Amino acid sequence: PPAPAADAVEGVRRVLAGGGAPEALAPQAAAVLGEGAEDVLREDPWQLLRVPGVRPEQADGFARALLGPECAPDDERRGRAMTVWLLEQAALAGHTALELPTLTAALARQAVPDADAAVQGALAEGEALVFQDALDAPAGGRPTADAETGDEGEEEAARPVRVLVGLERYALAEESLADALARVVNSLAKEASAPWEPVAAAASGSAAELVRAVAGHGLVLHTGGEAARAEPAALLAAARELGLRAVAACHTPDGRRAFTELLGERAADGTVVTVPGLLSGAEGPGRDGDGAFALDLLIVLDAPQLDVESAAMLAESLPDGARLVLSGDPAVLWSAGPGRVFADLLAARACPQIASRTPDPGPLGELVSGVGVGELNQVDAPGKEIVIVPVRDAGEAVHRTVQLLADSVPRAFGITSDEAVVITPGHGGAAGTRALNAALKERLNPGPGRFGGFDPGDRIAYSPAPGRTVAGRVVTADADGLHLTCADVSVVVPRERVEQTVRHGWALTAHQAVGSRWPAAVVVLPGDAAQALSRPWVYTAFGRAERHLSVVHGVEQALPRAVAGVPAKPRTTRLPVLLRAQLPAAE
Repeated sequence: PPAPAADAVEGVRRVLAGGGAPEALAPQAAAVLGEGAEDVLREDPWQLLRVPGVRPEQADGFARALLGPECAPDDERRGRAMTVWLLEQAALAGHTALELPTLTAALARQAVPDADAAVQGALAEGEALVFQDALDAPAGGRPTADAETGDEGEEEAARPVRVLVGLERYALAEESLADALARVVNSLAKEASAPWEPVAAAASGSAAELVRAVAGHGLVLHTGGEAARAEPAALLAAARELGLRAVAACHTPDGRRAFTELLGERAADGTVVTVPGLLSGAEGPGRDGDGAFALDLLIVLDAPQLDVESAAMLAESLPDGARLVLSGDPAVLWSAGPGRVFADLLAARACPQIASRTPDPGPLGELVSGVGVGELNQVDAPGKEIVIVPVRDAGEAVHRTVQLLADSVPRAFGITSDEAVVITPGHGGAAGTRALNAALKERLNPGPGRFGGFDPGDRIAYSPAPGRTVAGRVVTADADGLHLTCADVSVVVPRERVEQTVRHGWALTAHQAVGSRWPAAVVVLPGDAAQALSRPWVYTAFGRAERHLSVVHGVEQALPRAVAGVPAKPRTTRLPVLLRAQLPAAE
């Protein structure tokens, strides 16, 4: 978004200073609240909660300072703002909506005296939407309560409903996605699949199954690990040989590079793109006169990383008659943004699903495949493809990680520190990304950090949008901002956005690393990380290594317990219900 005008920022700064809030929030607040931000904050101080990172207790303190005796916990403005804030926090956790009882309970924990009134206030102001989604009737024919009257009726008279509250942007995205997918499924011409048959006959195994499924269906799901990417690669090459306009879209620039290498001589300019590049028009075939992609076939790799908004934009942009293939590994972490699109589609069974039978090779493939089914196996690794490094505490974990990345891995495997990555469960803590990156910078690229903590040559992780991370390096800095190179593209980050969007990038979280792979990975599991571990997290982190994996292990039995019994955290979404309504085959 464009930077707010200087006078608007100055007006917001005055209001923040009057309420004792950090004046550094002024540019963000002015951008988020838009035109008239100064007046908005004066009239409703709790709107400060719309600024990312602001907590309820901070907004309450700001409101007390501005409103004085008029400030009260039962202020309807506070209730509405808390409702919206909780829905935004739920979206950060992956939910597209919250069940009403869950939302009202959360409001009560934030000391909102009348949670129901707060929700109704947010609905009346159009700040949230309410939905009543019909559920499958309970077994046994037991009576159910009608959602509106509360009267009991027989199962035949009323189906049980689930009352959900959500933000408009995610609600509309899910509805648009369901509509667009139904159009993709139903708009494919019923032409003979004869042109595809020779191509399918020339393929083998799962690749042939994938080609045949795509020949006769508008929407196809494909599942498998890293080695299974050869199958959508074969499909892409075959489609282009048939003269179709076909493109593959990956989650990250690194994924685009790797898939292009997999295609080899079959790759042409613009054949492999990133999802953000395709949506923005910076990559790919562009759009036709109606605004649709100039495509006959779109293959989306890393499909589990599609949040509901990106998925909706992709599906809406396909022309009538185009085919869509969503391919990915269902065992990895879900999208950083809200929704669980790929998992919901797999569960709906609304279209053909091709499960690859191509296993990932070698000791690393065996280890990761075991984790995917809940087993942490002892794997024979004669070439030291897998090394376990036990540590007693977080301090030792940081020390050993620096030693591995800077010395041991380069010496033993010929893999430079630039070709390796460190993965840890979170940003905070004694062995989180902040602590690890500080130690790694001191060893690998020491400097005064004169550019907002950064120096030329620093490895960075740049997040141009929430949930999206691009690796790069610092080039220099000047009055325009911090100059980076990311995937061979020059990027200038304005000074006021550096703190929000740029981190050091020797150490990443698994969510930041998903969609990319490195020759070597060092996965750090300090003792305080035990509660953060889950099977998808371990699967994703271990799977980032191509040739060598070192595990800095300080969680003892928490690791096998997480692999065996901690699945992905559930997400509340409406897509399954919407798909059942749009695609009867999903029932």
